[in-house]
Amino acid sequence: MSATEKDSRVRFGTTRVSPPGGTPDPSTTATPSTTAPATATRAPSNEDAELLAALGYEQKFDRKVSLWANFALGFVYLSPLVGVVSLFSVGLSTAGGPSVFWIGIVGVGQFLVALVFGEVVSQFPLAGGLYQWVRRLWNGRFAWFTAWTYISCITIGITSTALFSSDFVASLFAGTADRPGISSTPAERLCIALAVTAVCLLCNCLGSRTLALISKIGLAAELIGIVLVGLYLLLFERHNSVSIFFEAGGSAHDGYFTAFIAASLVGLFLFYGFEACGEVAEEVPNPARSIPRAMQLTVAVGGLAALFAFVGYALAAPDLASILSGEDTNPIPAILQNSIGTIGTKLVLLVILTSFIAGVMSQQAAASRIVFSFARDDMFPGSRVFSKISPRHRVPRNALLAVNVAPLLIFVFVYYSPDSLTKIAAFQMLAGYAAFMMVVLAALRMRLKGWHPAGAWTLGRWGIVVNVAALAYGILGMVLLAQPTGDSGTPFVDRWIALIGFLIVSAVGLAYLLTAKPERKSTAPEGDALEVAERLRNRAAFITSTTGGKNA
Repeated sequence: MSATEKDSRVRFGTTRVSPPGGTPDPSTTATPSTTAPATATRAPSNEDAELLAALGYEQKFDRKVSLWANFALGFVYLSPLVGVVSLFSVGLSTAGGPSVFWIGIVGVGQFLVALVFGEVVSQFPLAGGLYQWVRRLWNGRFAWFTAWTYISCITIGITSTALFSSDFVASLFAGTADRPGISSTPAERLCIALAVTAVCLLCNCLGSRTLALISKIGLAAELIGIVLVGLYLLLFERHNSVSIFFEAGGSAHDGYFTAFIAASLVGLFLFYGFEACGEVAEEVPNPARSIPRAMQLTVAVGGLAALFAFVGYALAAPDLASILSGEDTNPIPAILQNSIGTIGTKLVLLVILTSFIAGVMSQQAAASRIVFSFARDDMFPGSRVFSKISPRHRVPRNALLAVNVAPLLIFVFVYYSPDSLTKIAAFQMLAGYAAFMMVVLAALRMRLKGWHPAGAWTLGRWGIVVNVAALAYGILGMVLLAQPTGDSGTPFVDRWIALIGFLIVSAVGLAYLLTAKPERKSTAPEGDALEVAERLRNRAAFITSTTGGKNA
């Protein structure tokens, strides 16, 4: 079925939807004289519903996620505080102080990707984000594989975030000699991870308003933890000179260049999550303008916050030599204890735990929306179940439950094999980058066919340049993430675990795609970016001509 045949054929200026692949309802056809007054006086919420109808879908979610809540959702998913705490010792022991520069390098690259995403989501503000963008830029088959890759990434993300949070819970409740507290055994890690996942799932089931509120709390906690603690460390607890950021540190790698390349993980593992802003597009008022801004804010503010935190901890480290040599693999608690004491350390750990909870929530939300969008287009078995919206809280409850099944199974697997967590999570970022680049590639392909984005936010003449630069950066990032880890004595599978895991997941997805051919069951619009852009421009010109540009 061609893109034109799958086009919903819904006129702008109306609010009714004809079934994807069908013909327009005659009652939706209106003359300019009847649609002009309605367009001139229509409320923003009706404008959003009208745009959604024109893209072939009916408004079902509540639009209660504001610009700042949307930014908070992406920010807590990116979670610079958690990222820095997790990667601090890895970066310093690998390449020393200069590893901090990867935060800037990767931040610039991902900002380019965010700009490309912004143009696409502005024209297609649909729940499901990456899946919907690729479907409209290319076709259903390519979109299915993109979504499969991305869902695999987020599933592992939910798993690893919940499991890593257990260490901070253990540190938060660690006792004294008289009160042993939590020792973070495999059983305790399993229980903590299950509890965190269950709490986040419950909160997500309470609706978009709860998701937005907790995202804002997580944002405030992260910024307070980074800014206040970072300022204190920089002003009162500096034990090292800024020259450490220009001097190579100890490393097991042969030569500093290879060590510095290996330290790229400091940035590459940090900058993702901003795409979650677009996954909830149908819950955001005026999404065509708000979501691109939220994505850009997530990368820019998140990058600056991560840089600030990394520098603060590095300059305040009382025993930097042990970190550089790799002897101290968990230096953050010691730095905090030495700088702000036991009570201060507990408060910071509480902030970090809040960030973990908000992060798991945002990952669950993003994954459930893409599953919902998948199901809405009838792209896999059980679509009727997973496309349902709960009547009271207006969330895809069945999809939320579904995206947590795999994490629960992996929790149990890690319980029996505690050393497998890093191996399981190794391919997470490679899969995420691959899904990102599928969107960027699809956008570039459509541009070369004559597509000029027509959403409320565009890059204009700079679009093609940014698109090419983002693709080049993404390919470089994938190459770095696929590089082997460890030394020559490390087993082959462990060294190449990221690439092997990615190839296995990709092979399974391709096998299902080629045998089941799920795209043939769907009649949803695909490959219609050129046609939609033209209709958007015609609508904008019509509104301008009838209202004098006041409502364009």
